[in-house]
Amino acid sequence: MAKTGIELFARCAGGFEEVLAEELRGLGLRRVRAQVGGVSFEGRLTDAYRACLWSRVATRVQLVLGRVPCADAGELYAGVRDIAWEAHVRPDATIGIRAHGTNANLRNTAFSALKAKDALCDRLRDVRGERPDVDAQSPDFEVDLAVHERRATVYLNLSGSSLHRRGYREEGVQTEAPLKETLAAGMLMAAGWPEVAKRGGILVDPMCGSGTIAVEAALMAADVAPGMLRERWGFQGWLGHDEGLWRHMREEAVQRRDVAACEMCVLAGDIDAGAVAIARENAERAGVRGIVQLFCDDAERLGRHLRGVLKRGAREGMLATNPPYGERLGTQDDLVKSNGALATAVEALPEGWGVAIIAPEIGIDSALGRIPERRIDCHNGPLEVSVRVYRKLEANRHTCAVVSLAGVCHLVSIADERSCQFAARIRKVARDRRRAAERAGHTCVRLYEADLPDYPFAIDLWLGAGHSAGKVHVTVEETRRPRKGQAEFAARRRYDARALVAAVLDIPAVNVHLLALSAQGPHEPMMLRVGERGLEFEVDLLGHPDTGLPMAQREVREEVAQRCAGSRFANVGGGASAASVYAARAGAVHTVTVEPFEDRAELIRRSLAANGYGGKRHRVICEGARAWLERTKREGHAFDVVLLALPAWAGKEERERLAALARGVVAHGGTLFVLNADGSLETRVL
Repeated sequence: MAKTGIELFARCAGGFEEVLAEELRGLGLRRVRAQVGGVSFEGRLTDAYRACLWSRVATRVQLVLGRVPCADAGELYAGVRDIAWEAHVRPDATIGIRAHGTNANLRNTAFSALKAKDALCDRLRDVRGERPDVDAQSPDFEVDLAVHERRATVYLNLSGSSLHRRGYREEGVQTEAPLKETLAAGMLMAAGWPEVAKRGGILVDPMCGSGTIAVEAALMAADVAPGMLRERWGFQGWLGHDEGLWRHMREEAVQRRDVAACEMCVLAGDIDAGAVAIARENAERAGVRGIVQLFCDDAERLGRHLRGVLKRGAREGMLATNPPYGERLGTQDDLVKSNGALATAVEALPEGWGVAIIAPEIGIDSALGRIPERRIDCHNGPLEVSVRVYRKLEANRHTCAVVSLAGVCHLVSIADERSCQFAARIRKVARDRRRAAERAGHTCVRLYEADLPDYPFAIDLWLGAGHSAGKVHVTVEETRRPRKGQAEFAARRRYDARALVAAVLDIPAVNVHLLALSAQGPHEPMMLRVGERGLEFEVDLLGHPDTGLPMAQREVREEVAQRCAGSRFANVGGGASAASVYAARAGAVHTVTVEPFEDRAELIRRSLAANGYGGKRHRVICEGARAWLERTKREGHAFDVVLLALPAWAGKEERERLAALARGVVAHGGTLFVLNADGSLETRVL
């Protein structure tokens, strides 16, 4: 097999297929074709070993042993049993089989793996007289079975455990959620770091964590094979393994490594001293400690550490980092702070340097004022992220000069240069509408409502009251879903809006909260108590602010309150406590608020209690509007004033049905207010 052609497949993380294909071509491999989930190539045994030892992006390297029919379990068993396993499995080797993919009759991957294992073991028992031992965790000979429709491909896993396990990390002492080595290497290769390193450039990572990017960059610069520290390989339990050829390739790799000749080319730091210590130990185990210079400091102060490196004559380089996000931070505010610190670090870079960042959302584009030239959507563990590569930092940077309402001039980074038009608009309307609100005695106000078609947001200013007094927050909420193919443009403008609104109002960007229609779902509530006309309301800024105090319904609640003195009031489907609180203060003898979601119902209870209303006279019922109306009518209860808010999702028939039911619970001479989805109010005296 060392001389004949074999068919191979290198797997990688989704999104990096083209990067891996480029790498394998660079290793001299032939017939390289990028496919979903990896790259196929052909060659000899030496090519298989080269991919195992030298690929930095592949997660495993597989040898195709055969393709078998698998319309059902019987066909799969027979096809796998026909493979000459006695020519592949060493007599003393333990085996393991993994399966992925399903079809109409093979729906369980564990069952498919079991049938393939039985076929392999039965074949060896018949030929050798005994079945091999099975080791599901760490076998000497591992088979990968890929089921696709009516055929299955049978692979020998040559690499063994995932190739991201380089061997320089000590298990159990890494930072939380460390970056996989293969993902770090893929980002560096996509950004062009190997070429920069060959020209004597340097790499900086101001948020290095356990140092994975720094170590991988140093290994590339010193031409160190990423598999040099691995002691166990999947081909060691294979009869086709050529130990002499493998030893020769490792010796060749040892001769190629040139750590001593490589001047310091990686500068990495982190604000966490514990993380820096782990990074130092990882670099030491990887044999590149002399190449990596570490510091403990905030990313915002990268410039002071970079100046010393630049004095040594380095003229070219790049910044590559995996900033903290997701499970390590988990809130919008944390991401704003992280992106802000990173933007400051980027500003310290010399002109012409590139930047590569792993980010969970495109807010980093607005923070940097740049759009990436290359983007790879992928996963970092369970989190959806993207590798974003920015080149030529002196060009294509977008900024907008903004004069705040207080007269302070800010230079704001934006991703879309057209956002300057939005900045001018928000400054004008925010000034006018805030003044109008102050004259009316309102402290919370809608500053902007989709005034420009390309910026379809409702922007609300919230001033804290009661125990939240002194706090200032803003919500930027999408009012329309982006058109197909426009989601990224819409997201950039949303993040631009956050930065520009913060500048106009002279508040920190972390106090401006984005609410995207596509992101509605479970969240950590961010509660703020706000006031209006002497009343107080509980608002969840990150969930549904209108649950506490709908900005667009101010006139509605005031008109409703005018009819509530001495009345029985029902607020059905309004999703807001405000109308009920107004009714109670106006003298309603009894109020009922119907809300189908318990979290919103709890907010309504808290707002009523904050103003001294509660108990049996002011109840909150967690129930659907239709179910409550049907039950109330059936039981014969009636109300003098009913506010019915029709849901936006309801069709014409459902709206008419709800309105008819609501009329059935209004007392003779009472009033029915119907709040339509478009915000218009209909008043009916019955």
